Amino acid sequence: MATHLSLALFTDLYELTMAASYFQHRMFAPATFSLFVRTLPPQRGFLVAAGLADVVHFLEAFAFSADDLAFLRRTGRFQTDFLDYLAELRFTGEVYALPEGCLCFPPTPLLEITAPIIEAQLIETFVLNAVHLQTLIASKAARCLAAAQGRMLVDFSLRRTHGIDAGLKVARASYLAGFDGTSNVLAGKLYGVPFYGTMAHSFIQSFDDEEAAFRAYADTFPAETALLIDTYNTVTGAERAARVGQSLQQRGYRLRGVRLDSGDLFALSQQTRRILDAAGLTDTRIYVSGGLTEHEIARLVAGGAPIDVFGVGTDMGVSGDAPALDMAYKLVEYAGRPRLKLSSQKVSLLGKKQVFRLTDEKGCYQGDYLGLRSDSPDEVARAADISPERVTPLLTKVMEHGRLLHPLPSLDESRQYFLAEFARFPQAYKALRAPLRYPVHLTPTLERFQHEAEAQLRARYGPATPQEHP
Repeated sequence: MATHLSLALFTDLYELTMAASYFQHRMFAPATFSLFVRTLPPQRGFLVAAGLADVVHFLEAFAFSADDLAFLRRTGRFQTDFLDYLAELRFTGEVYALPEGCLCFPPTPLLEITAPIIEAQLIETFVLNAVHLQTLIASKAARCLAAAQGRMLVDFSLRRTHGIDAGLKVARASYLAGFDGTSNVLAGKLYGVPFYGTMAHSFIQSFDDEEAAFRAYADTFPAETALLIDTYNTVTGAERAARVGQSLQQRGYRLRGVRLDSGDLFALSQQTRRILDAAGLTDTRIYVSGGLTEHEIARLVAGGAPIDVFGVGTDMGVSGDAPALDMAYKLVEYAGRPRLKLSSQKVSLLGKKQVFRLTDEKGCYQGDYLGLRSDSPDEVARAADISPERVTPLLTKVMEHGRLLHPLPSLDESRQYFLAEFARFPQAYKALRAPLRYPVHLTPTLERFQHEAEAQLRARYGPATPQEHP
């Protein structure tokens, strides 16, 4: 019989060794860790927060199984009293987080976790892993959405994503950020993401005649026929697909779509559209796939290519142009005292924080203020010289005493939230190349406390050692 897999050991070894030392020295005071991205990748103007649902589910179920503890005991690294402590350990802390689908910008936190320091330390690896991947992919997918300008987008990346879990999370994160669906059937089952597909070249090649292959598929799926037409010659493939489409019409169905997967997609989509329209198949959609990036999508859309659906694969599924974010999980408060890091080019911001979003008179994004959690919208409004009604705190408490306070929004609700927020985000910040930098300011309170704390630490430890690389 299958057993539930404990994820407590999904952690780096140093998390456990630090926890053992905390335990030995009786360090159990509350600690606050902040998860944030230091800088945006080149040519990126924004991020889309994602992964919170996985974090919450992990924290609610966090526990070391008997098998986990037996494994740790066999390593010989840990004392019995520490392992006995781990046997009873559960997450008892609180989580403040941006909602999934929220646009965010360095160095503002995507979430902050406060818990006894051993708890907050041991969960670091999973939290970073879950939020990093989904935020990375949601941000990439949103760029595709900006490029597509209303055309349909489908995730075709599954076979080249980095493993099973990544394939599922890519489908989820891309749907969150505006994609219309995925080819991933398991994502449809687990997350309710709509799933779509056509056929592979192997299906066409297995028949002696291309049109015979088309007709066989149409016989099997008359209400969902979508044909891949570039196996041999795209133009003749389009003509044969048109004949099959006319036969479907006579039977009371319609040809749903044809797909182009290679060649000059701009010219071939135009030729295909003319062939379909001449055959009376004006409602048959043209799908394209094959190495698409947001830049290629933008080029095709700008040129007026008659493409209805973009199947985006590898480049989106692995975020090809920016495969990692400079994301960190840093201690910002322990035992009631602010903590910060002073390493060269990696200075962290102290204390429990809040993100305040400013909007203009039309409700569009105007900038963010990053402050302490004790800051108020009124104080931010005065600093920005705007009315308090145009200041919105974004970090909200989602967990307390280790339990979810309210049900999280469904994936569809988070998707609608993102789409509404993306519409309020000025176009200059969405640009695929050289986007305008979105303004993020520190509140006067945080700026003052940060300056004072840095000065005190530098007086105690000396200036930070210069580093060639951050």
